[in-house]
Amino acid sequence: MKVALVHDWLTGMRGGERCLEAFLCIYPDADIFTLVHIPGTTSSLIDGRVKVTSFLSKISGIKKLYKAFLPLYPLAARSFDFRGYDLVISLSHAAAKNVHVPQGVPHVCYCFTPMRYIWDQAAAYLRGVKYLCALPLITLLRRWDTNGAHRVTHFIAISTFISARIRKFYGRTSTVIAPPVRMSDEVSFGLTPQERAFFDQHPEPFFLCAGALVPYKKIDVAVRAFNELAEPLWVVGGGPEQPALETLAGPTVRVLGRVSEAFLWECYRRCRALVFPGIEDFGIVPVECLSAGRPVIGIDAGGLRESVVGWRPWLGSNLVPSEHTGVFVPKERCGDLFALVEGVQTFREVEEQFSVATLKNRAHRFSYSNFFAAWTSFLEEVGLRKAPQRVGGERVAAVGAEHEV
Repeated sequence: MKVALVHDWLTGMRGGERCLEAFLCIYPDADIFTLVHIPGTTSSLIDGRVKVTSFLSKISGIKKLYKAFLPLYPLAARSFDFRGYDLVISLSHAAAKNVHVPQGVPHVCYCFTPMRYIWDQAAAYLRGVKYLCALPLITLLRRWDTNGAHRVTHFIAISTFISARIRKFYGRTSTVIAPPVRMSDEVSFGLTPQERAFFDQHPEPFFLCAGALVPYKKIDVAVRAFNELAEPLWVVGGGPEQPALETLAGPTVRVLGRVSEAFLWECYRRCRALVFPGIEDFGIVPVECLSAGRPVIGIDAGGLRESVVGWRPWLGSNLVPSEHTGVFVPKERCGDLFALVEGVQTFREVEEQFSVATLKNRAHRFSYSNFFAAWTSFLEEVGLRKAPQRVGGERVAAVGAEHEV
């Protein structure tokens, strides 16, 4: 079976690109189509399978400007030719699902989210007068996006949270298959001497924030909360918010920037808990941390409700270690630093009650093997052909080996 994988853009290694690698484990001979590809910013596994890029890739400076070319996405997505392919799988949070495939060729969309830039967060991306000026264009793009969604044969959502968004904006039903997540016992990255020396020099217990440093993740709320708590917090990850977070950080907060996979996994294993102050569509980082045996403090909303069994102290329920893997903060108080402070204080009171075995068992629900099994079941259910071969463990183990966070 000749398979085409379509991805919005390949300009770095994030959760979506890890999902793309997982599909390459299933379909190692698949060709990748993408609007923009910057070689070297993704893994060699992905770089080696990119076959077609759109005209946007040829624009000088596109790596920093690709989001500014949103009005050209319809033309770019229309430019791909899928004649000769038996199956098209798009991994989409923007334009990938809007491709045109030949009649009779199944198109399965693995949807990270409907495009936020033109739907529920359009006003946040284009504030004030800019939003009003762009509204006619946004209206046209919404019509294009809806039409593209109606051409998809089958939708798969990464969470029930996203399944509801697909139903709301596109009027389509979807199957939920959570993204695959590497487990702590599946990774064996070695620390460099410099990294090991850093941990030796800073043996104190700490809380952890990890991921891309972008506004919607609300890492600044965590920094402010830990300034208030005067508790150690380590922030790892890169992104445009890093300079502001470094300025904001008090004496107990370390903003470490981009780190290696080995450093990140060592942070998971050593931290007291992961602090997750934003609302995510799914959230791979919390599951990775659970797999390392550490609990999560986060918002009672979004994909976190599906990956974490969170204690809700405001409901007055008792904490049962065999059932809980974290502490939740009320959804209505997302962004409230004092609500996060209260969540951390509550966690400290019950910290010793969490069971490492329970945390790890919860994480294993989202393993690669479960993802592959769910994918095969989906193909059988909708009458498509099964995966062409059994996925080799050595390919799964290699996923992520080159990444930085």
